[in-house]
Amino acid sequence: MKIAGIYIALGICSLVKWTVAEPGAGLHTWDRFSKLPYPDDKAFLYDTFPDNFMWTVGTAAYQVEGAWQKDGKGKSVWDTFTRGGNRVFTGDVGSDSYHNIPGDLRALQQLGVGYYRFSLSWSRIFSNGTKSSYNEKGVEYYKTLIRGLKKIKVQPVVTLYHWDLPDNLQSVYGGWNNSILVEMFKEYADFCFRTFGSDVKFWITMDNPFVVAWHGYGTGVVAPGIKNDPDLPFRVGHNLIKAHAAVWHLYDERYRFRQNGRVSIALASHWIKPSRTRDESRQACQCSLDFVLGWFARPLFVDGDYPPCMKRDLTHRLPSFTESERDYVKGTADFFALSHGPALSFQLINDSLRFGQTEDLDLRMLLYWVRAEYNSPPVFVVESGWFVNGNTRTKDAKHMYYLKRFIMETLKAIRFDQVNVIGYTAWSLLDGFEWFREYGIRRGLYYVDFKSDHLTREPKTSAMFYSKLIEKNGFPQLPENRPAVGVFPCQFVWGVAANSIQVDTIPTQFVDPSVYVWNVSDDGKLKRVEGARIPTQRKRHCADYATIQQQVSEIQHMHVSYYHFSLNWSSVMPTGSVQEANDTLLNYYRCFASELQRVNVSPAVTLWHHTGKLSSLPAPLESNGGWQSEDTVLAFAEYARLCFQRLGEHVKLWITLNEPNEEGLGYVVGHQLLRAHALAWRVYDAEFRQAQGGKASLVLHMDWVEPAFSFNREDVAPANRVLDLRVGWFAEPVFGSGDYPPMMRSWLQQRNPIDLFNYHLPVFSEEDRRLVKGTYDFFALSHFTTSMVYDEVEDKYLYKDNLEVQLISDVTWIMSPRRNSPVVPWGLRKALNWVDSHFKGVPIYIMANGVQEDTARFKDSLRVYYLYNYINEALKAYTLDGVNLQGYFAYAFNDRRDPGFGLYGHVEEEVIMKSSLIHYRTIIERNGFPSPGSAPQHCPSLPRRSPLCPVLSKRRVVGFISLVGSAFLVTVGLIVYYSTKRHK
Repeated sequence: MKIAGIYIALGICSLVKWTVAEPGAGLHTWDRFSKLPYPDDKAFLYDTFPDNFMWTVGTAAYQVEGAWQKDGKGKSVWDTFTRGGNRVFTGDVGSDSYHNIPGDLRALQQLGVGYYRFSLSWSRIFSNGTKSSYNEKGVEYYKTLIRGLKKIKVQPVVTLYHWDLPDNLQSVYGGWNNSILVEMFKEYADFCFRTFGSDVKFWITMDNPFVVAWHGYGTGVVAPGIKNDPDLPFRVGHNLIKAHAAVWHLYDERYRFRQNGRVSIALASHWIKPSRTRDESRQACQCSLDFVLGWFARPLFVDGDYPPCMKRDLTHRLPSFTESERDYVKGTADFFALSHGPALSFQLINDSLRFGQTEDLDLRMLLYWVRAEYNSPPVFVVESGWFVNGNTRTKDAKHMYYLKRFIMETLKAIRFDQVNVIGYTAWSLLDGFEWFREYGIRRGLYYVDFKSDHLTREPKTSAMFYSKLIEKNGFPQLPENRPAVGVFPCQFVWGVAANSIQVDTIPTQFVDPSVYVWNVSDDGKLKRVEGARIPTQRKRHCADYATIQQQVSEIQHMHVSYYHFSLNWSSVMPTGSVQEANDTLLNYYRCFASELQRVNVSPAVTLWHHTGKLSSLPAPLESNGGWQSEDTVLAFAEYARLCFQRLGEHVKLWITLNEPNEEGLGYVVGHQLLRAHALAWRVYDAEFRQAQGGKASLVLHMDWVEPAFSFNREDVAPANRVLDLRVGWFAEPVFGSGDYPPMMRSWLQQRNPIDLFNYHLPVFSEEDRRLVKGTYDFFALSHFTTSMVYDEVEDKYLYKDNLEVQLISDVTWIMSPRRNSPVVPWGLRKALNWVDSHFKGVPIYIMANGVQEDTARFKDSLRVYYLYNYINEALKAYTLDGVNLQGYFAYAFNDRRDPGFGLYGHVEEEVIMKSSLIHYRTIIERNGFPSPGSAPQHCPSLPRRSPLCPVLSKRRVVGFISLVGSAFLVTVGLIVYYSTKRHK
């Protein structure tokens, strides 16, 4: 029944010749995908594959069989090639599949695949390449394998030729350069169809003829290693096409009606994207694909001839088909067998074949291009996957996530692009000899220990992933993947965050006693009237600062209830002494806070913001040892006391330290920062809380860390270790026990037995433990992205020695412009649940959450997507998980203070409201994501003050008289000026 279903999907394509495609019909592919909605189109697709989808895994004979001289097998060109030049290793043993059929069958059963693609070794069946050298033992090996597959209900997909040409045919006839091989290949195929055909329904004549022609007979990178004749690859390619066509006709005429199978050729391709948006770049991309894939696909699937681009550029170097040959070649494929992966992509594509464009890994676009270019054939992906380095054992996370990406792209091609994909082949079943890369990389789903006597097989994480995927037939939608519907509580805090505010302590012209007129007839600017002054004793008001009014007005338009910004300690106390504080700056900060309050926006103020390598300490403190000095700790407490005194009337949400848990600061500095925070919090609690009624805590940077895989308990340990050493480092002393996490201390002690590295973790005295413990009113965190970890070295640049973990990203995640900062909304929900599980019921504020995007993109669709989905995950944490979430602050206010993160953009002096700001404001106004048609949430509203009357709001009568008097004096001044001018 399963096979019958596939035949229905294939339809009658093999019974008729292919219709002719429009020339270059795939050219519109790049334009089509450039117009798809970003980033929604890049989001992960939760869906399943069609019924009867062919889940397959594959191998190639020379890579895995071994037994190179066993039981009458003849030499192949690879046996000769690997013994020449600078090559070190051979495939003489490979994975030793020849002696381990039961092990291979066991692996196939564990995976749960329905199909197994393998290749026949031509020289194992005909030792010298001709039927006169028939080798019965070699044939019996394949019969045994096929019988074993039938027993476990796995269908064979058989490749006749996967690069291992009998060496005799190369040495005697010159290999594929000689057209006599067309008939010899047909003779070999005839034997295979007759011998195995009753049990085989899918045949691949040859694998990737491009690699054979271009690199076997052109660059010499693969066997037989011939080079230096620029025309030879095209003659070889011509013969390969004829050989395939001859075999297809042979099957069609003699075997199809009895065996009811299907025949095609495996064609491999890279993907390419335009380096520029011009039409010439797209044409160059089309040529790149034509020279690799179209070289063989167009003759078979379109018109029996080569792509126009090749004919134009190669002229006489490219052989030509006669009219009868074109008719003979055209339509000789029952499905499109597509190969995609590292055997070609980024390794075997020469610069000349890129045509100046950029190579890319995008299987979905390639599938769509095939559909458009070749008349929507049924597509069988007969090779796909990636690789890990040769030292990697069973934890092949990189391979697993690339496999996930390619399968997801295949699913999108089916569901969104109407590509008729009938099957997918993960490559490969086993680690083996990887051609010109030898054993330098591994591609198997099963690890093979090449040093063991029996070459034992062990499933890798990629095998377990592929098995689960097949079991579910894709990525079915789960409840936690669906957007939540609901609202936050009425008292929920909506805010926006900035690292700092714009400071300009020079007042505006409204406190200038001079009189001005507009120079209407000339440049339209204000012109001061000489000698005319307004006699006024008006005191300076906070509204006199234009920079404050501008910023407050922009904040007010966001409809937030809180604005989070940081003070500059080194500017407030340049010498580090409270007695020499910058009174002007403190007054400016006070004015900024009071003006925010006037428009019903509450300030949330940070005392110290970690700024990376740039010091934010007063210079004398920095030069005296910085945070390692006890003087700095005590000075911070005094600085905090000063800020509480001067600003506390207007500030009800205090942050002592923002993101002090930076790994680069070291554990000694971290210890001092904890004490500084505790002293500042104790000052507020003892001296100011009762009078001011505010709250205080510190903000911890908490990007989520996910296990790269979680098939057993051991897989979770690396992620827990990272969270303990990054977040628990500060969280446990303050919110928990008053000491560092036990796992953290034991881990660092284990890592630093002789104090060789800076892994020493200070010890809290009993006094300091009591000082630090409980110094919080809420848990505040900043969160931006998610990473994954596992305890295996794959990429040295992303390996953390002190944590002994490898960092990795899921390549299906949406990537932001910022390096290593993918968009992973569910990571926020997990981070919130981690806090709640460790410190049950603690009130939580998300003090910064945002994504970087090009500052020129005012329609910042990535940030719109980011805010919607991250806030929705926060809602899930609140409504579904019971997390005590109190507030959310989007990061950041504008691009001037936080480039690339702003909800406001700028063009010179003009302020631009981005799309993300409008969307964020809508979420605020709805207080979340209410279900359509639901009754509006009833929340008590605060009385709003007019933003236009700062003077009148406090002393209405005095303000009114002052305003009228000022207007009168200005009028008198204008009359005097114009009277004098008229007289002159």
